[in-house]
Amino acid sequence: MTHTMQDLPDRITQIHDRLAEHYGPRIWRGRRDPLDELIMTILSQNTSDRNSGRAFRALRRQYPDWQALIDAPTAEVYETIKSAGLGNIKAPRIQQTLRTIQERTGALSLDHLDAMTTATARDWLLSLDGVGPKTAACVLMFALGRPALPVDTHVHRVSKRLGLIGPKVGADAAHRLLEAAMPPEIVYAFHLNLIQHGRLICHARNPECRRCPLADVCAFVQYHDLRQ
Repeated sequence: MTHTMQDLPDRITQIHDRLAEHYGPRIWRGRRDPLDELIMTILSQNTSDRNSGRAFRALRRQYPDWQALIDAPTAEVYETIKSAGLGNIKAPRIQQTLRTIQERTGALSLDHLDAMTTATARDWLLSLDGVGPKTAACVLMFALGRPALPVDTHVHRVSKRLGLIGPKVGADAAHRLLEAAMPPEIVYAFHLNLIQHGRLICHARNPECRRCPLADVCAFVQYHDLRQ
């Protein structure tokens, strides 16, 4: 199964159509507050959605606003978010991120990103210490409705197995390659369905290739001769 970069958009569209048929349509749920999304995504790094969600809710209960979190002792913030793991890293990172945003914009808000192009808004987010391509893409897509593709472990793994990216392409490079080849209108659904597919069928260990709706277009299946 040989593919080129030229046919990547067609393959992505084909895979999107198959996954949409298998898992159902994905409708954007509407704008989230971009600063909330940024903090939530920092909390989600290297942990489950359940743990990061619990930690975010604990932050909102503990602190009436983001200024109160900035002013709190870092040790207290750590105790509040420790359910998300790596609290010793995330607590000072969140406080410093909030301070930086306040210093640059004069407010604890990311609403100014609305007026920027997607590329400029991405660069602005990436200039924050500790914010990488995935975190920036989550803010752009979930909060602002932009066609930015977050590449988490599921998206990265499934994209490699399908042959959409090469075996040595890292997650940071995958953001650029996949997003550039993807019709903007399918980015949101493609992201969510690839995550769903990675969780339910294309597991990190022991993928269930024989019940996969993408088996006939999957490089991993063809290479390992896992066809039925």
